[in-house]
Amino acid sequence: MRTAGRHFLQIPGPSPVPDRIMRAIDMPVMDHRGPDFADVGRQALDGMKWIFKTENRVFIFPASGTGAWEAALVNTLSPGDKLIMSETGHFSTLWKSLAIKLGFDPEFLEGDWRSGADSEKIEARLRADTNHEIKAVCVVHNETSTGSVSRIKEVRKAIDEANHPALLMVDTISGLASIDYQHDEWGVDVTVGGSQKGLMLPPGLSFNAASEKAMAASKNTKSLHSYWNWGEMVGPNDKGYFPYTPATNMLYGLIEAIKMLREEGLDNVFARHIRHGEAARAAVRAWGLEVLCNRQGDESGVLTAVLMPEGHSADNFRATTLKHFNMSLGNGLSKVADKVFRIGHLGDFNDLTLMATLSGVEMGLGKANVPHNSGGAQAAMEHLKQTATLS
Repeated sequence: MRTAGRHFLQIPGPSPVPDRIMRAIDMPVMDHRGPDFADVGRQALDGMKWIFKTENRVFIFPASGTGAWEAALVNTLSPGDKLIMSETGHFSTLWKSLAIKLGFDPEFLEGDWRSGADSEKIEARLRADTNHEIKAVCVVHNETSTGSVSRIKEVRKAIDEANHPALLMVDTISGLASIDYQHDEWGVDVTVGGSQKGLMLPPGLSFNAASEKAMAASKNTKSLHSYWNWGEMVGPNDKGYFPYTPATNMLYGLIEAIKMLREEGLDNVFARHIRHGEAARAAVRAWGLEVLCNRQGDESGVLTAVLMPEGHSADNFRATTLKHFNMSLGNGLSKVADKVFRIGHLGDFNDLTLMATLSGVEMGLGKANVPHNSGGAQAAMEHLKQTATLS
């Protein structure tokens, strides 16, 4: 039986794709070796420099974010190299597992999944590494599984205070183009990004932004890599081309997404996400539930992860909400499986979208018999009214 109205995809990515971007993707395929393609390539590459806030190189791969993780590691490190990674949630854990499979030696700095990376712990570990055996520090900026943000400026300061030469690598797959990120200003060496979150595209593109220090390291790596090789990309990219067949129509969509972000202004985009995160957390508090991220200042504007009351299934609640209200919410992953649900509020998202989402959550809590107070959606609406600005 047909369900009327649109499906509400309120997971923390992939985010819904705006019509403008869908229309841009729905173009005839271009000859990626022809003279007209150079302008497409340059627009995409230059636009992503603006998104990352960098004057350095950005590489675009036809891949998910996992591919960009691998590219970041194999272009800068050699098998057996030691690195430290902060445990902030499911995706930091996956990145660590990938590093092990590639032959690197990651050390996991334990975390509680309720805050961003601990810069003091990172600094202490680097100070203890007097022989500078650690070659990289890897941190997830916006941990999609928990709704916690790591303070990258503080991590950079920790590395500098320890007077350590390790590279700083950051995954901002779910933070890019949603919350403030400054690759150059924050002294990041490799930043990893993806297309399916704040860039409002379908999955399929991934990115590496690389500092001069990272580019120098890439000339000395002993890791085997071909598809992910930055060096193979440099020459063609300088002319607007790629060394192999690019995801041509996704690049059309990327260019349109960058236009949309320029029209709104990145600072306005960031402020919008902060405000929606605040409103979502106001709703959670009014329901009498608990936000998973419990370190003030680390809460994400991209998503809100909500702890279920003891003895209640997050997956049952999500299934009930989907059945009755045609809305998908994010599930809990690994350590927090069935214990949390995640509300995505990212990408092409406005006040009314948030209110519909939170109303659906509140109705779903009632249908699933989850103990809660009424009025969460109302609390969010009051916050939005009080913080509304005239454009």
